[in-house]
Amino acid sequence: MSVFRELRALLARSGFRKLFAVRLVSQAADGMFQVGLANLLFFSPESQGSAPAIAGAFAVMLAPFTIVGPFAGVFLDRWQRRQVLVVGNAVRVVITAAMALLMVTDGVSVWIYALGLAALSVNRFLLAGLSAGLPLVVEDKKLLLTANALTPTLGAGAAFLGGLGAFVMGQVAPTGRVQDATALTCAALVMGWASLLGLRLGRGELGPVVPASGGVGREIVVVTRGLADGARYLTARRTPGQALLAMATHRFCYGVVFIASILMARNLLSDPADSTSGLAVFAQVVGATGVGGGVAIVVTAWIGRKMAPQSWIATMLVVAAASQLLLVPTEPGLVLMLTAAALLGMAAQGAKIAVDTIVQRDSGDEFRGRAFAFFDVLYNAAFVGAAALAAAVVPDMGWSPGLFAVLAGVYLVAGALVGLRGAREPRPVEASV
Repeated sequence: MSVFRELRALLARSGFRKLFAVRLVSQAADGMFQVGLANLLFFSPESQGSAPAIAGAFAVMLAPFTIVGPFAGVFLDRWQRRQVLVVGNAVRVVITAAMALLMVTDGVSVWIYALGLAALSVNRFLLAGLSAGLPLVVEDKKLLLTANALTPTLGAGAAFLGGLGAFVMGQVAPTGRVQDATALTCAALVMGWASLLGLRLGRGELGPVVPASGGVGREIVVVTRGLADGARYLTARRTPGQALLAMATHRFCYGVVFIASILMARNLLSDPADSTSGLAVFAQVVGATGVGGGVAIVVTAWIGRKMAPQSWIATMLVVAAASQLLLVPTEPGLVLMLTAAALLGMAAQGAKIAVDTIVQRDSGDEFRGRAFAFFDVLYNAAFVGAAALAAAVVPDMGWSPGLFAVLAGVYLVAGALVGLRGAREPRPVEASV
């Protein structure tokens, strides 16, 4: 009940209401765009259904989070954040509309990839801008904590509903290229709505109050050095460095499985010529993964707190190994695939909760920001690296007993190392590291 009271108190603030509306509409457009892009790059009959093609498209979708993310703050501390939201969404309208037009006239081409990368890069700035502007419309620190907890969650819900809406519209649209362009067209319209909603905010309402000065190039160098400092510090402290190494290993293997799941949904469990069927199967896989993640939140709060975080990470890595062993004996049907996805989703979320705890607990406050910045880069870079490996080792059908057996072995070895050899106490480190 206190959460609802605090949400009502937040919604009573005009600035928060306006910013919240921009977030919900903008992220609903994100969901539509991502479903449209996934359909184009992964499930459209015109797209190549080979492992290298799927892996390359996957890397395109993740690259902005790895490359653009760490440096977004350099520009958000200089540009008016309200203008970032207004202009950024307007730019996305143009890019997304161009993609829809190209899809109808030319089909999947290199321009679709290039424009998709540009749109996702702009979106990375928008998400950072929404978070950076929040403290200026919520001055109360207690309410700010609630706002930080609720807005990303509700924003993710809006993205889910937007994606679901795009999927449903795709079912009733004419087949062929028009169907492929439908979600993108709808996303462009909703992005335009988000841009107009941003105009309701005052031009300087989201800051920065005092724009940063100095050369952008110098600031980029500072950010790069900060990431390197964070990496050195985490390594020297041992416990957070080892936890991140375990998370990167898990994320890398998870990325390979994710791409294999796309290929199985498209080429094994549905007709490759039927984009709707492939997308529907994959949506169920994603849903099962999400259910597993939800279970992990409950189970980790109940059992995970009764053991050392390192032991819980090791346990989750063993669960991940079990999820892969399920796929080894026989060609999987939908039920078996969903079961494996739920177990892997549970392992991924449970391990990440424990890793977050270790990094937060064992990192000094003066290094915590840089530590989590490096965490974010490593987390996404491992997924991009997985795409490179998947292009070489995953068959076009997605299912490979040998590959899943190897992944299960990697998970078991990583779990044994963390559980039996991992440090339990951080090593003292001088602040100069």
